[in-house]
Amino acid sequence: MLRRTFRRTCLLLHLLPGLLAAQQPAVVSGRVIRLSHGDTIAEAGARVVLHRIARAVQGPFDSTLTGARGEFGFRWRADTASVYLLSSSHDGIEYFSTPVHLNAALPDTGVLLVVSDTSSTAPVTTISRHIVISKPATDGTRSTLEIVMLANLGSATRVAGDTTDPVWAARLPTGAIGFQPGNGDVAAEAMASRNDSVMLFAPVAPGDKQLIFTYSLPPSPGTVRFPVVDSIGIVNLLLEEFAVPVRGGALVRGDSQAIEGRSFRQWTGAVPAGGAIDVDFPGGPNRAVLPALVGGVALLLGLVLVRALRRAPVAQPNAPGSHSALDSIAALDARYAGKESEVPATEWVTYLAERERLKAILSKELARQKHLS
Repeated sequence: MLRRTFRRTCLLLHLLPGLLAAQQPAVVSGRVIRLSHGDTIAEAGARVVLHRIARAVQGPFDSTLTGARGEFGFRWRADTASVYLLSSSHDGIEYFSTPVHLNAALPDTGVLLVVSDTSSTAPVTTISRHIVISKPATDGTRSTLEIVMLANLGSATRVAGDTTDPVWAARLPTGAIGFQPGNGDVAAEAMASRNDSVMLFAPVAPGDKQLIFTYSLPPSPGTVRFPVVDSIGIVNLLLEEFAVPVRGGALVRGDSQAIEGRSFRQWTGAVPAGGAIDVDFPGGPNRAVLPALVGGVALLLGLVLVRALRRAPVAQPNAPGSHSALDSIAALDARYAGKESEVPATEWVTYLAERERLKAILSKELARQKHLS
């Protein structure tokens, strides 16, 4: 896990209501290992930091060095109104755990912190790209939401070669306006839009990473083209305008989706590198009124993502269990994404922890498949 886990947990604690602090014994132990060429190596002498995150204070709480087998352990009196995380730094990148359990009867004794070397050439592939395009608003613009799932199938964390070199990039439609990063797995400042492209500057550790962003298509766009530089295993396009033709790749028209009182036409399929998706919108102005995309769109994307992943195989080498982990992540996001203030704080912490656990399973499967290939 990278620094994004830490930042999201900090934001979570600001949303927690006042809780009555209590002290209880807490124990956590585990190992730090490093991925290297498809194998794992114990990280002896690595510093492991225990972080405490509370409403009033956030920061390091304790630290220790790992033993010869990469082992470490902490024992302390925990404040039950706080959340505790572990981290270890390697090659300039800090890797975070999910929140540790504070139940003394069921201590966290098998925490595995996985670090890796860095590379500016490690390949990052696009597993899936999910695009939701609304009907035109009164000004003629069409709100567009995208969820992109990336995968690093290697054993090195991909980093940028320099501050101007993105780790990953994809083309946006020409004339896209109002780009905004969403609540995905990276900080908002790690994403940018430039020259009709979306770019990611955050490190991508082995495993998967989800990006979310929004923008608008200009009024009266005519044919809108989504260029595809690298191949995409699944493109899942949802259009609120049923009569709009779609061309490109192996996209086929699927069932319509009626969710949250709104209907969408679904197009699903793979798109090869160098291909494109063309959406033939009317060239003249359209003044249909559209309610703004709100929480229902996140639910819509989650449900459709589950269905698309179950129907169509990812056009990447895939290990057994990877789909089930992706499905479970999508189902969790469909239920909780964007609803921090609507659920109890403890339930939100459980959601974050379960999501990170599923991502760890997926990461292991991807690493194992890379080792076997």
